[in-house]
Amino acid sequence: MTTTLGTASARPGEIDTGRLEVGETRDGHPFGLPVAVINGERSGKTLYMQAASDGDELNGVGVIQRVVPRLDPAEIAGTILIVGIVNYHAFQVAEHRNPVDDTKMNRAYPGNENGTSSERIAAATFEAATRADLILDLHQGSTSRMINEVRVRCGTRHRLHDECLELAKAFGCGYVLDQKGPDGQLARAAPNEGIPTVDPELGGCVGWDETSIRKGVEGVFNVLTHYGFLDGDVSLEPQTRAHGFEQFGAPNGGLVRFKQELGARVRSGDTLFEVTTPFGESKAEVTADSNGIFWRSRRLPQVATGEYVCSVATDINTY
Repeated sequence: MTTTLGTASARPGEIDTGRLEVGETRDGHPFGLPVAVINGERSGKTLYMQAASDGDELNGVGVIQRVVPRLDPAEIAGTILIVGIVNYHAFQVAEHRNPVDDTKMNRAYPGNENGTSSERIAAATFEAATRADLILDLHQGSTSRMINEVRVRCGTRHRLHDECLELAKAFGCGYVLDQKGPDGQLARAAPNEGIPTVDPELGGCVGWDETSIRKGVEGVFNVLTHYGFLDGDVSLEPQTRAHGFEQFGAPNGGLVRFKQELGARVRSGDTLFEVTTPFGESKAEVTADSNGIFWRSRRLPQVATGEYVCSVATDINTY
């Protein structure tokens, strides 16, 4: 059976790429999102993947760029649908939010085909995503420094929570944030349609980071193998799961000097960071309020009073 997504069309055993038209630019010219269809020779499940719903989060694009050339339809059971760049306008100017309507795309789902620019893109990609049995929405921690994690955003009481956790575990970053997300996230909206969905958050950087991209490529192939798209077995290793964050701001302006490495276990009272003057004079030290994992931190050292500095993941267990 031929499978299409936008102008991409592939019969069993074929790969095709094309564009999913979603509107016009300010000069009246049509534009479309880059899409791919990988149609396996054998029947099976359908996986949907997308990247760059936030325009400056490029690690997911790097994952797709490396995954697609390695996919042979002759070895695949099922279909893979991919939108390589979701937030078209933000990607063009290397910004987080869609500059046309100043919207964070991952707050616009399930979208509105007659709505704003972001709502129309969300509606078009949501229609494609909800054709699938599983969804991977590839993200990163914007330009902050962050460990590689997978986010389960449907909430612990959702009927698909266990299925989403299994998908996160199959991806296998080693760390899972299991916390209900804000309205408008794809990983909140798609489970309501009965589709297990997760957000792999692949580190955080300016541009892209090869270590996080490699982790993402490994995760995609783990999912493809675990769910039967590819032959083989994947061992589901125990994951460290966090249920919340404590965030820390700067008590003074100055320069931040971190005392913990990303992924480090911290205990209540451990020093997280110090704020100094440009001459190295200490102005303040900030300590952890609870036991947890040093999960995320700002990239630039300079801070104003009250500005975000770092996050510690709390309520940790292994599953």
